[in-house]
Amino acid sequence: MLFNSIAYSIFFPVIFMLYWFVFKKSYQMQNRLLIIASYFFYSCWDFRFTFLLIFSTLLDFFSGWMIEGTTSRKKKLFWLWISIAINLGFLGVFKYYNFFVESLQSLLGSSNGTSHFSILEIILPVGISFYTFHGLSYVIDIYYGRIKAERNFVDYAVFVSFFPLLVAGPIERATHLLPQIKNVRVFTFEKGVDGVKQILWGLFKKVVIADNCAEFANKIFDHPDLYGGSSHVLGAVFFSFQIYGDFSGYSDIALGSARLLGIELLKNFSFPYFSRDIAEFWRRWHISLSSWFKDYLYIPLGGSKGGMLKAVRNTFIIFIVSGFWHGANYTFIIWGLLNALFILPSIIRKANRNNLEIVAKGKLLPSLNEAFSILFTFGLTTFAWIFFRASSVTKAFEFIAAIFQSSLLSMPTNTSKSLFMFLAFFVCIEWLGRENNYAIQNIKFMKNKWMKWLFYYSIAMSIFMFAGKEQQFIYFQF
Repeated sequence: MLFNSIAYSIFFPVIFMLYWFVFKKSYQMQNRLLIIASYFFYSCWDFRFTFLLIFSTLLDFFSGWMIEGTTSRKKKLFWLWISIAINLGFLGVFKYYNFFVESLQSLLGSSNGTSHFSILEIILPVGISFYTFHGLSYVIDIYYGRIKAERNFVDYAVFVSFFPLLVAGPIERATHLLPQIKNVRVFTFEKGVDGVKQILWGLFKKVVIADNCAEFANKIFDHPDLYGGSSHVLGAVFFSFQIYGDFSGYSDIALGSARLLGIELLKNFSFPYFSRDIAEFWRRWHISLSSWFKDYLYIPLGGSKGGMLKAVRNTFIIFIVSGFWHGANYTFIIWGLLNALFILPSIIRKANRNNLEIVAKGKLLPSLNEAFSILFTFGLTTFAWIFFRASSVTKAFEFIAAIFQSSLLSMPTNTSKSLFMFLAFFVCIEWLGRENNYAIQNIKFMKNKWMKWLFYYSIAMSIFMFAGKEQQFIYFQF
C-alpha cells in the first residue's frame, strides 16, 4: 500500500477515526488497533512475508527477555548473538545470497572452477532492512543495559511494525518510541494541523518533484546513447532531486501520519542539499540510518579515539557497510567508498564538525563562500548518486564518460520547462523553510493568514494537476 495511493487515502482516515473516536479511552486498545493495522498494511504487499515479520518480532522480544533474565555474561552474549545471527541470516538470504553466488560464479568462472551454488528465485521482503535494524538496536540496548526488556508483546510489536515507518523508516530506537507507545496519547488540533501540513509537503515532494524528475532521469540513464553530455549532467541532477524528493517525501508522510496518531518519530532529513561539506550532508541525510551506524558500528569499533588511522579505517568501514546495506550490487559499495573519500579530508583536518549550525541562519541569502560550498557539496553528492542509480559499475562509468563529450557545452535536449519551474519553486521554499522541521511548517514570509491557506491550497492542487507518472518509492527495494 503506497502512501500516495487511493488505498492509503481510505485506510488512514479509517484508522484515524477508530483510533481517536472508538478506542480513545484506552491506549492499550489503540495499540491493538495499530498492530492489526500495521500487519494489514504490510500484508498488502505480500501476506506471506507478514509471517517473517512476526517471527523476527517474536525472536527479538524473546531474546530481550533472555538477555535481561540472566546474570551470566556468557548467556547474555549467547542470546545476543542468536538474535543477531538469525536476523542477519534472513537479511543475508533474501538480500545478499544471489549477490555472493553470482560473485563466486564469476570468480570461479575466471579460474575455470565450478560453483555448486544456484541462484534463488526469491523476492526481497519490503522493509526487511528497516525492521531488522529496529530489532537489532533493541536487543543490543538491552545487552548493554540501556533499556529494560519489554514485557508486553503488543507494545513491542507496535514499536517494530508501526505502519508509517514499517517499510522505509525512519529507523526508530526503543528508547525514543517505546515510551510513547506505552503511554496515553493526546490529540491536539495544533499537532493535527502540523501533521497534515507535513503530509501535504511530503506528497508534493513525491508526486510532483520526485516522480516528474524520475521520468527524465530514467530516459537518460536507461538510454544514454541518445543524449549528449549536458543532458547526462542534467540526468544526474534530476536523479539527485528524485531520490531526495522520493525518500524525504516518504519520511514527511510517515512523520505526519504518526503525528496525527499522537506519536513523534525521529526526524530523518534536515535539508541535506544545503550542506557545506559531506560531513554535514551525512548529518542531514537519512539521519536515522547515519546515527544507527554511528552508535552500533562506528563507536563500538573505537570511533575516532584510537588515532587518525583508526578514525579513517572506521569511517571507510561504516560507509562501505552503508553502501552494502542499500543493495547487493558493487555500485552501492562504490557509492559508499566515494562518500568515504569525499569526507576523508575533513576527517584528516579534524574539520568534520565545523558546520553544525544551519547555513546562513537568520539570513535571507548565504555568503558567496557558503553558496560555493553548497554547490560544490551538491556536485560531489550528485556524482556519487550516478553509481547509486546505475544498474552496473560498467553502466556508471559509461554514463560518466558520456558527460565529457563536445556536447557538454550544448543545450540539453528533451527537457521540461515546467519541471525547471517546479524545481526552482521547490528549492526556494526549502531554503526559506530550512530552519523548520520541514519546509512549510511555518511560512514566516507570509504574514496574512489567508495567503498561507491559499499557498497550502495551491500545493494541494498541484499534487492533483502536475503529478508525474507514478513511481515506486526508491527505498522500498532496501
